Amino acid sequence: MGNLFCCIQVEQSTVAIKERFGKLDEVLQPGCHCLPWFLGSQLAGHLTLRVQQLDVKCETKTKDNVFVNVVASIQYRAIANKASDAFYKLSNTKNQIQAYVFDG
Repeated sequence: MGNLFCCIQVEQSTVAIKERFGKLDEVLQPGCHCLPWFLGSQLAGHLTLRVQQLDVKCETKTKDNVFVNVVASIQYRAIANKASDAFYKLSNTKNQIQAYVFDG
């Protein structure tokens, strides 16, 4: 019903991605916004700015040739002024972070 009246609400600790005719138009900050769909505007999605945690289990070899299991807890969040990059360039955040941990 929010789209019927061209108004949307962006919750605290999130941003919304607004597109016009399929192209990035604006990153909407928390609050109420007008989204005139009849002018080609649409909501592409939301992105949370909260801190999230990912636990990655790794098996590694020590200097004395012993294998140990290590759990790395990684905390991450999207930066507000880079929200469009995070929304469009990161397809599967958790898998990309895990791959980075395993390669390092």
